[in-house]
Amino acid sequence: MRKILIITESIDINDSSATKGRIALIQNLKKCGYILKVYHYTRKDISIKNIECIAIKEKRVTFFYLLSKIQILLWRIFKLNINPFFEKKIGFTFSFFNDAYSIRKGLEKEKDFNPDLVLTLSKAASFRTHKALLKLPKWHSKWLAYIHDPYPMHFYPRPYNWVAPGYYQKQEFFRAVSKKSAHAIFPSLLLKEWMGSYYPDFLERGIVVPHQITDEAYEDIDQPKYFKKNHFTILHAGSLMKPRNPKGLVEAFEKFLNTNEEAKAHSQLLILGKKTYFEAYLNNKQSQLPQIYLSDGYVAFEDVQHIQNNVSVNVILEAKSEISPFLPGKFPHCVKANKPILYLGPKQSETLRLLGEDYMFYSEIDDINLIASHIEQLYFNWKQANGHNLLNRQDLEAYLSYQNLKTSIEKIDI
Repeated sequence: MRKILIITESIDINDSSATKGRIALIQNLKKCGYILKVYHYTRKDISIKNIECIAIKEKRVTFFYLLSKIQILLWRIFKLNINPFFEKKIGFTFSFFNDAYSIRKGLEKEKDFNPDLVLTLSKAASFRTHKALLKLPKWHSKWLAYIHDPYPMHFYPRPYNWVAPGYYQKQEFFRAVSKKSAHAIFPSLLLKEWMGSYYPDFLERGIVVPHQITDEAYEDIDQPKYFKKNHFTILHAGSLMKPRNPKGLVEAFEKFLNTNEEAKAHSQLLILGKKTYFEAYLNNKQSQLPQIYLSDGYVAFEDVQHIQNNVSVNVILEAKSEISPFLPGKFPHCVKANKPILYLGPKQSETLRLLGEDYMFYSEIDDINLIASHIEQLYFNWKQANGHNLLNRQDLEAYLSYQNLKTSIEKIDI
């Protein structure tokens, strides 16, 4: 049986949606029967059940560690941020260099495992584990570099328009990853093709492994008071970054209520997660519509999972764009919940590629009339099914399963 060494930045399931996805992948690799050893840089006492986990300690007697602490003190005392200046010069923050060094030194202590595959996992725009592996050539021939998002940030599709300091060095760092790793793993076919347009090696040696459905269940928790289980409930869970504008959804829901008077007494729209740029707008709408509930920031993963599994409709909201190469981390959770998905995003997207181009409940994020029409149809379907309307996509459940994961891993010829 294959032995897989996994290096990940975090195994704290509540620190980000990315970490949730990475943990699901690790759990399903274990379920496939592989022998796993996980090195993690969570920097807290934490583990994954039935998997050997080793915490990597931060190196605190280094040049970059000292510089990172000086940078923090300058910000705290004088509100002076020197990071962008140095990042433009050297490509990365002081803490990035120190973290990558700490991870590498932690891995150099590994002598006995002798893995068949080495998998690096990261989150957000970090990829510290990948930087560490570049300095460990003994594992390059076995290296699976997991790439969850476009990198660097200037490779995101519009309307994302981020350009990170040190963008050229970051770009060349990822060029090295594309050439040194044995294979890159992408959760999305469109993301593989998107990144392959910048780094041709990814097209040649990229592998698609979607986000995973796991067997974890969160039913034995106290149901929050704001969730009315017998209502027609639409849920959007997740942080609302600036390009993920919820106004089309909210105003379509309002229009649905105004044209279906009887629905007002037993309908609700739940928006769970950080509201960020849209807080004032959403708070104003909530004051006008008692059917809208807004969480006070982050909601625990277990609570969100429970609600996703019991609502009438789960919403996947993406940016207004020509293309979305991402597979949202919530996608497997929504498929597993087996409730209709209201997809709001571009037609050229990984989500719609999987749901199917003829999927009924799809709209651009700002087409209020069409979204309202979809909500109305979903409402009538819900009433007709006595609250038991289902997604019923066994094909997607199979695609996101550990069995399909094992098939993909077994095809890797190293």
